[in-house]
Amino acid sequence: MLDQLRPRRVDARLHRPLAARRRRPHRLGVGLPAPRRQVPGGDGRAGRGDGTVDAGRTGAHRRRERGRPLPAVDLAGAGKVVVVTGASSGLGRQFALDLAKQGANVIGLARREELLKELGLPYRVCDVSDTEAFAVLLADVEREHGRIDILANNAGVGEMAPFEDSTIDDYRAMLETNFFAAVAGTLQVLPGMRTRRSGVIVNVSSDAARAPEPGNGAYSSSKAALSAFTESISYEVESFGVRVHVLYPAWVPTAMGQGAVDDEAMPLPPKAVRRTAEQVSKLLLDKMGGPVIAINASKLPMVAGIARTIFERGYRYGIKRAFWER
Repeated sequence: MLDQLRPRRVDARLHRPLAARRRRPHRLGVGLPAPRRQVPGGDGRAGRGDGTVDAGRTGAHRRRERGRPLPAVDLAGAGKVVVVTGASSGLGRQFALDLAKQGANVIGLARREELLKELGLPYRVCDVSDTEAFAVLLADVEREHGRIDILANNAGVGEMAPFEDSTIDDYRAMLETNFFAAVAGTLQVLPGMRTRRSGVIVNVSSDAARAPEPGNGAYSSSKAALSAFTESISYEVESFGVRVHVLYPAWVPTAMGQGAVDDEAMPLPPKAVRRTAEQVSKLLLDKMGGPVIAINASKLPMVAGIARTIFERGYRYGIKRAFWER
């Protein structure tokens, strides 16, 4: 009687007593490894890499493998075809020279031909804000050299002014150079990189994209758009062997950066200059082609993000005091 009243353990899935459940042996035999079956025309991406897949591997296994970062793209060796925009001065100039020292075939792009001549490298005069002309120029380079292995979208403009002193045209001009030019360049070179399953695109953003300050709305907005664009497409093209990086170079004493520091209307503290062009270029060469998307030359965005999250009122007060109460 007590045995009949005692509750029985029940399999919640099968709704029957565990004792009555039969454990069927694997149809291939207990303890035997799952066979490998040939997939006609298989490319190995789902399994072993030799045209076969492991029938015992689950979809979860393959999803985890697809989520792993791919190995670094090999950038060693001479003969790489590189296009650097904004190569007439500052970080772009230094990056072009450093790549040329490694044996790369570097083509520098900028608006000022007199400065490009001083670079001592092959160059093309181009205003990247004219996105159609920029795309045509890149197509010419691809026809002449057969490919473009690395595209560095470094060209940028910046101007600090209170929002009420700005116009919609100021914002459009900033976006054309700082954002849409990079989009146009990527659209032009990406198909060839994807076909070759190799290539690197570097988009130079700014700490202002992640830690915007007063009076810099147009510039911060354009760089934030560039950062979001870079991260988004990096997920799409990584499996094709193409790396897309966003560089946060901190304050570099370039013509544009020094102009922001020396501007009398809205000065920035000189201590904001934290890296030289040589330092940032070396960092970029070390990290470029690796699995890391964001390359940071400064800890400012991380520190600012933590401060803004934990001490929002104090952060806002400090920013306003630093930039407006002078």
